[in-house]
Amino acid sequence: MTHLLTALCCALFVIGPASGLTRIYGTGDALLHAQTAYFERWGVIPADLWSGSVRALVTPLTALFVHGSWLHLLGNMLFLYVFGAMTEQRMGRLPFLAFYLGTGYLALLGYAAAHATSGQTLVGASGSISGILGAFLYLFPRARVTSVFPFLFFLPLRFPAWIVLLFWFVLQWQAAQDDPNGPGVAYLAHVVGFALGFLYAWVRYGRDSVVPTRGNDPATEGESQP
Repeated sequence: MTHLLTALCCALFVIGPASGLTRIYGTGDALLHAQTAYFERWGVIPADLWSGSVRALVTPLTALFVHGSWLHLLGNMLFLYVFGAMTEQRMGRLPFLAFYLGTGYLALLGYAAAHATSGQTLVGASGSISGILGAFLYLFPRARVTSVFPFLFFLPLRFPAWIVLLFWFVLQWQAAQDDPNGPGVAYLAHVVGFALGFLYAWVRYGRDSVVPTRGNDPATEGESQP
Protein backbone atom coordinates (compact mmCIF):
# COMPACT_ATOMS: atom_id res chain seq x y z
CA MET A 1 0.00 0.00 0.00
CA THR A 2 2.91 2.35 0.72
CA HIS A 3 4.27 1.75 -2.76
CA LEU A 4 0.83 2.16 -4.31
CA LEU A 5 0.25 5.49 -2.56
CA THR A 6 3.70 6.68 -3.61
CA ALA A 7 3.13 5.68 -7.22
CA LEU A 8 -0.32 7.31 -7.28
CA CYS A 9 0.95 10.61 -5.89
CA CYS A 10 3.84 10.65 -8.35
CA ALA A 11 1.66 9.74 -11.33
CA LEU A 12 -0.96 12.38 -10.54
CA PHE A 13 1.73 15.00 -10.12
CA VAL A 14 3.45 14.15 -13.42
CA ILE A 15 0.23 14.33 -15.45
CA GLY A 16 -0.99 17.44 -13.63
CA PRO A 17 -0.08 21.07 -14.40
CA ALA A 18 2.24 21.51 -11.39
CA SER A 19 4.94 19.31 -12.91
CA GLY A 20 5.23 21.42 -16.04
CA LEU A 21 5.75 18.27 -18.11
CA THR A 22 2.35 18.05 -19.79
CA ARG A 23 2.11 20.37 -22.80
CA ILE A 24 -1.67 20.32 -22.80
CA TYR A 25 -1.67 23.00 -20.09
CA GLY A 26 0.42 25.39 -22.17
CA THR A 27 3.27 27.56 -20.97
CA GLY A 28 3.75 30.91 -19.27
CA ASP A 29 0.57 32.59 -18.07
CA ALA A 30 -1.59 29.77 -19.41
CA LEU A 31 0.31 27.24 -17.30
CA LEU A 32 0.08 29.41 -14.19
CA HIS A 33 -3.67 29.78 -14.71
CA ALA A 34 -4.04 26.01 -15.14
CA GLN A 35 -2.06 25.37 -11.95
CA THR A 36 -4.18 27.82 -9.95
CA ALA A 37 -7.42 26.28 -11.24
CA TYR A 38 -6.12 22.77 -10.51
CA PHE A 39 -5.22 23.58 -6.92
CA GLU A 40 -8.52 25.37 -6.32
CA ARG A 41 -10.47 22.42 -7.68
CA TRP A 42 -8.73 19.63 -5.79
CA GLY A 43 -7.18 21.43 -2.81
CA VAL A 44 -8.67 22.57 0.50
CA ILE A 45 -9.86 26.16 0.76
CA PRO A 46 -10.84 26.68 4.42
CA ALA A 47 -13.39 29.41 3.68
CA ASP A 48 -15.18 27.11 1.21
CA LEU A 49 -14.94 24.07 3.48
CA TRP A 50 -17.18 25.65 6.08
CA SER A 51 -19.66 27.01 3.54
CA GLY A 52 -21.66 23.77 3.58
CA SER A 53 -20.66 22.66 0.08
CA VAL A 54 -20.61 18.88 -0.29
CA ARG A 55 -17.85 19.11 -2.89
CA ALA A 56 -15.70 21.13 -0.50
CA LEU A 57 -16.07 18.45 2.17
CA VAL A 58 -14.37 15.95 -0.16
CA THR A 59 -11.34 18.16 -0.82
CA PRO A 60 -9.43 17.12 2.34
CA LEU A 61 -9.20 13.69 0.68
CA THR A 62 -8.39 14.83 -2.85
CA ALA A 63 -5.81 17.31 -1.56
CA LEU A 64 -3.77 14.42 -0.15
CA PHE A 65 -2.86 13.40 -3.69
CA VAL A 66 -2.00 16.87 -5.01
CA HIS A 67 1.42 18.50 -4.64
CA GLY A 68 2.52 21.99 -5.50
CA SER A 69 6.06 21.41 -6.76
CA TRP A 70 8.72 18.78 -7.37
CA LEU A 71 10.36 19.59 -4.03
CA HIS A 72 7.02 19.30 -2.24
CA LEU A 73 6.36 15.91 -3.82
CA LEU A 74 9.84 14.45 -3.31
CA GLY A 75 10.02 15.58 0.32
CA ASN A 76 6.71 13.93 1.18
CA MET A 77 7.47 10.76 -0.73
CA LEU A 78 10.85 10.41 0.97
CA PHE A 79 9.21 10.45 4.40
CA LEU A 80 6.53 8.05 3.19
CA TYR A 81 9.20 5.68 1.86
CA VAL A 82 11.30 5.75 5.02
CA PHE A 83 8.52 5.42 7.60
CA GLY A 84 5.55 4.01 5.71
CA ALA A 85 6.54 0.41 5.02
CA MET A 86 7.22 -0.61 8.63
CA THR A 87 4.09 1.15 9.85
CA GLU A 88 2.03 -0.58 7.17
CA GLN A 89 3.56 -3.95 8.05
CA ARG A 90 2.46 -3.51 11.65
CA MET A 91 -1.04 -2.23 10.85
CA GLY A 92 -1.89 -4.31 7.78
CA ARG A 93 -2.63 -3.00 4.31
CA LEU A 94 -6.26 -1.93 4.53
CA PRO A 95 -6.05 -0.57 8.11
CA PHE A 96 -2.96 1.37 7.04
CA LEU A 97 -4.83 2.84 4.08
CA ALA A 98 -7.74 3.84 6.31
CA PHE A 99 -5.28 5.33 8.80
CA TYR A 100 -3.49 7.25 6.04
CA LEU A 101 -6.68 8.74 4.65
CA GLY A 102 -8.27 9.36 8.04
CA THR A 103 -5.36 11.15 9.68
CA GLY A 104 -4.73 13.16 6.52
CA TYR A 105 -8.36 14.24 6.32
CA LEU A 106 -8.49 15.24 9.99
CA ALA A 107 -5.14 17.03 9.83
CA LEU A 108 -6.32 19.22 6.96
CA LEU A 109 -9.66 19.69 8.69
CA GLY A 110 -7.85 20.86 11.83
CA TYR A 111 -5.81 23.35 9.83
CA ALA A 112 -8.95 24.61 8.10
CA ALA A 113 -10.72 25.04 11.45
CA ALA A 114 -7.87 27.19 12.73
CA HIS A 115 -7.92 29.32 9.57
CA ALA A 116 -11.63 29.24 8.83
CA THR A 117 -11.71 32.49 6.84
CA SER A 118 -8.62 31.77 4.74
CA GLY A 119 -8.98 31.64 0.98
CA GLN A 120 -5.56 30.05 0.51
CA THR A 121 -5.45 26.62 -1.11
CA LEU A 122 -3.91 23.77 0.85
CA VAL A 123 -2.56 20.66 -0.91
CA GLY A 124 -0.22 17.79 -0.12
CA ALA A 125 0.05 14.47 1.69
CA SER A 126 2.00 15.86 4.64
CA GLY A 127 -0.96 15.56 7.03
CA SER A 128 -1.16 11.81 6.36
CA ILE A 129 2.60 11.38 6.46
CA SER A 130 2.82 13.30 9.72
CA GLY A 131 0.30 10.79 11.09
CA ILE A 132 2.61 7.97 9.99
CA LEU A 133 5.51 9.64 11.80
CA GLY A 134 3.46 9.89 14.98
CA ALA A 135 2.46 6.22 14.79
CA PHE A 136 6.04 5.21 14.00
CA LEU A 137 7.27 7.05 17.08
CA TYR A 138 4.98 4.96 19.28
CA LEU A 139 5.44 1.66 17.46
CA PHE A 140 9.19 1.78 16.79
CA PRO A 141 10.77 4.35 19.15
CA ARG A 142 14.17 2.65 19.08
CA ALA A 143 14.42 2.15 15.33
CA ARG A 144 17.65 3.54 13.91
CA VAL A 145 16.98 6.29 11.38
CA THR A 146 19.63 7.78 9.11
CA SER A 147 19.31 11.56 9.28
CA VAL A 148 21.16 14.72 8.30
CA PHE A 149 21.11 17.98 10.25
CA PRO A 150 22.48 21.36 9.09
CA PHE A 151 24.13 22.04 12.46
CA LEU A 152 26.00 18.73 12.11
CA PHE A 153 27.35 19.74 8.68
CA PHE A 154 24.81 17.50 6.88
CA LEU A 155 26.68 14.35 7.88
CA PRO A 156 24.51 11.21 7.53
CA LEU A 157 24.19 9.88 11.07
CA ARG A 158 21.96 7.21 12.59
CA PHE A 159 19.81 8.12 15.58
CA PRO A 160 16.98 6.39 17.44
CA ALA A 161 13.62 7.25 15.89
CA TRP A 162 12.37 8.92 19.07
CA ILE A 163 15.15 11.52 18.87
CA VAL A 164 14.62 12.27 15.18
CA LEU A 165 10.83 12.37 15.31
CA LEU A 166 10.55 14.41 18.50
CA PHE A 167 13.06 16.88 17.08
CA TRP A 168 10.98 17.08 13.89
CA PHE A 169 7.77 17.57 15.87
CA VAL A 170 9.26 20.39 17.96
CA LEU A 171 10.35 22.15 14.77
CA GLN A 172 6.84 21.85 13.31
CA TRP A 173 5.25 23.07 16.55
CA GLN A 174 7.56 26.06 16.76
CA ALA A 175 6.99 26.91 13.10
CA ALA A 176 3.21 26.74 13.62
CA GLN A 177 3.50 29.17 16.56
CA ASP A 178 5.63 31.58 14.53
CA ASP A 179 3.28 31.41 11.54
CA PRO A 180 -0.22 31.99 12.96
CA ASN A 181 -1.77 33.30 9.75
CA GLY A 182 -1.09 30.11 7.85
CA PRO A 183 0.66 31.18 4.62
CA GLY A 184 3.23 28.91 3.01
CA VAL A 185 3.77 25.53 4.65
CA ALA A 186 0.81 24.30 6.73
CA TYR A 187 2.81 23.44 9.83
CA LEU A 188 -0.32 23.18 11.94
CA ALA A 189 -1.55 20.31 9.74
CA HIS A 190 1.74 18.53 10.46
CA VAL A 191 1.28 18.99 14.20
CA VAL A 192 -2.32 17.76 14.12
CA GLY A 193 -1.48 14.76 11.93
CA PHE A 194 1.47 13.74 14.09
CA ALA A 195 -0.57 13.97 17.30
CA LEU A 196 -3.42 11.97 15.80
CA GLY A 197 -1.07 9.28 14.54
CA PHE A 198 0.63 8.88 17.90
CA LEU A 199 -2.67 8.81 19.78
CA TYR A 200 -4.13 6.26 17.38
CA ALA A 201 -1.16 3.91 17.79
CA TRP A 202 -1.27 4.34 21.57
CA VAL A 203 -4.98 3.55 21.80
CA ARG A 204 -5.02 0.82 19.14
CA TYR A 205 -1.90 -1.13 20.07
CA GLY A 206 -1.27 -0.31 23.72
CA ARG A 207 1.91 -1.13 25.57
CA ASP A 208 2.28 -4.55 23.98
CA SER A 209 3.18 -2.91 20.66
CA VAL A 210 6.62 -1.82 21.85
CA VAL A 211 9.05 -4.65 22.57
CA PRO A 212 11.75 -3.51 24.99
CA THR A 213 15.31 -4.60 24.30
CA ARG A 214 18.34 -4.59 26.56
CA GLY A 215 21.45 -2.77 25.52
CA ASN A 216 23.38 -5.98 24.69
CA ASP A 217 20.56 -7.69 22.81
CA PRO A 218 20.74 -7.90 19.02
CA ALA A 219 18.49 -5.36 17.34
CA THR A 220 15.19 -6.50 15.91
CA GLU A 221 14.13 -5.53 12.41
CA GLY A 222 12.18 -2.62 13.86
CA GLU A 223 15.33 -1.36 15.51
CA SER A 224 17.66 -1.74 12.56
CA GLN A 225 15.46 -0.24 9.86
CA PRO A 226 15.04 2.03 8.02
